[in-house]
Amino acid sequence: MASKIPPLPGGALILGPLLLIVVIPIIDIWLPPDLHLAPLLVVAPTFTASFAGSRLTATIGVLTVVSQVVAGLERHSLGSERVLLEVVALAVVTVLMTVFCYLRERHHRQLARVHLISETVQSALLRPLPRRAGPLRIASECRPSEPDTHISGDLFAVARTANSTRLLIGDVRGKGLTSINRTSIMLGAFRAAAHRQSPLPELAAYLEGSVHWGLAELSLAEDDVTECFVTALLVDIPDNGSVVHCVSMGHPPALLLRDGMAIVLDTLWTAPPLGLGALGDASYTQETFPFRCGNQLLLYTDGVSEARDADGVFFPLAERAAAAVRSGNGPEELLRHLTTDLLSYTGGSLDDDMAMIAITRVPGRADPSAHVVPTQPEKGFR
Repeated sequence: MASKIPPLPGGALILGPLLLIVVIPIIDIWLPPDLHLAPLLVVAPTFTASFAGSRLTATIGVLTVVSQVVAGLERHSLGSERVLLEVVALAVVTVLMTVFCYLRERHHRQLARVHLISETVQSALLRPLPRRAGPLRIASECRPSEPDTHISGDLFAVARTANSTRLLIGDVRGKGLTSINRTSIMLGAFRAAAHRQSPLPELAAYLEGSVHWGLAELSLAEDDVTECFVTALLVDIPDNGSVVHCVSMGHPPALLLRDGMAIVLDTLWTAPPLGLGALGDASYTQETFPFRCGNQLLLYTDGVSEARDADGVFFPLAERAAAAVRSGNGPEELLRHLTTDLLSYTGGSLDDDMAMIAITRVPGRADPSAHVVPTQPEKGFR
């Protein structure tokens, strides 16, 4: 839903300028000839401009000028040079205040359009993840470091195959508006290929080719190609089983939350970030870890793990996630708790975009082998 610019406060405030317009000419009648309150009428249009729009400000300004003229007629001094200058000055102030309010209203409309555009772009690129996919419950959270843009350089996506769920979480170099093209390339490539039955290393190789080509196209007008890359983590969770397959491309490792503990799923073979595969070994290795029914898997970007407090200390993600799971939180509650905790830890603002995905396997399908031993890595090449 498009965000709306809150209306300027008004209501009872308009009674103040109206009261001045009515009362000052009346009081002026009873004052000595050398004491003249009519110049105070300038307060009415200037005060109105602080909270009202251009039309109301212009209306109050015109009424103020009329009130000034009435006050001059009452004292039989309208033809004097001083009173004429006061009327002219008041008219000029009214015009200036009206123009100011008009420009402010136009700025508010432009800002509303920018908010609408940024939210539309973000919702088109970063579609909300489904709450259920096969035997999995999924929750996601994404916060840009530049909240006014509503656009994040972090990304995630999910795709279903015939017998598994595949997830992607990534971090595009850059943030805000500069990351839009790179994010669209990455997500477009994943959505085009992830539903296929190809092994995870082949999917990673396809993403590398697509991203490298797309970023090379962008580099003609933007940065050098070596400065354009995407860290990513690919995850494949079979429907029938108790394992999770991962391929890492320079991305922070996932956390496995079980038995009140947070276990870092460190991969032994980490490929370069997507877009840089041509500069080194472009092989991709799939590694397998236990993921039983009731366990939770937390995927995140470095905007979470590298967030700092006022003393420059990193956010203790594993410790806080483990504590949240011990409280019995499911995926939605876990992310809500971690997001609140993270914002409190950093003082309410983020220095980098952040994204998180929490996944749990729910009962109802076969969950064989209560004790799963990680399998040997499976390699794939471009």
